[in-house]
Amino acid sequence: MGTLGKAIYTVGFWIRETGQALDRLGCRLQGNYCFQEQLSRHRTLMNLFDKAPLVNKDVFVAPGASVIGDVQVGRGSSIWYGCVLRGDVNSISVGSRTNIQDNSLVHVAKSNISGKVLPTIIGDNVTVGHSAVLHGCTVEDEAFVGMGATLLDGVVVEKHAMVAAGALVRQNTRIPNGEVWGGNPAKFLRKLTDEEIEFISKSANNYFNLAQIHAAENAKSFEEIEFEKALRKKFARRDEEYDSMLGVVRETPPELILPDTILPDKELRAFQK
Repeated sequence: MGTLGKAIYTVGFWIRETGQALDRLGCRLQGNYCFQEQLSRHRTLMNLFDKAPLVNKDVFVAPGASVIGDVQVGRGSSIWYGCVLRGDVNSISVGSRTNIQDNSLVHVAKSNISGKVLPTIIGDNVTVGHSAVLHGCTVEDEAFVGMGATLLDGVVVEKHAMVAAGALVRQNTRIPNGEVWGGNPAKFLRKLTDEEIEFISKSANNYFNLAQIHAAENAKSFEEIEFEKALRKKFARRDEEYDSMLGVVRETPPELILPDTILPDKELRAFQK
């Protein structure tokens, strides 16, 4: 950093210090009516007591999700936006290529009335729909839990079984292989068709692929995001006839006209898409 750079840095430092000092003075003058914004302490993965989440490196945990305490998540699974997996008084286990969709809650029970220990166990290739609640229950491989469903303590959903959207499954209920249960309280509705059983596997696979796209997008740097934004504006398709009907004249601002020498390979890929 040269002399000019040091001088600019120093001026910036003192401007920031002055701003903080003025903020503190204003808070004192406001007294008990002062509102101070606190730094968010949200952590996607959070230790609790002596327990730390064990999450495979291939797992997608969305920003805003919370995986807390004694939680294990297997390879290729995805924990979506707004989900909470809270393994505090017991453990949570999530298998491979399982998706727990947005705003779902997974919790545990230390024990039930009879003293049975109730962790939450979710198998492989399971789909848990948006806003579902799983509490101290077991969901076996390739099962399906619909949106907004609630599974209470001791529930077991067997392989290739389905819980319908909005269902409330009472304590210690077992949903057998190949059956659909729904309602409040949940009851047997019918047998699953072969096509529906196949759909459960497809759903898990679709979310596995979708999670990779979201993970890649979330991993982009600020510079990459801004560059792609400029590219989209530069190469956006325009319908001149439609624009003329609206009386719109579209011009690309000079600052968005990218030189051909900037990342030519990336521009070529954008065209190919």
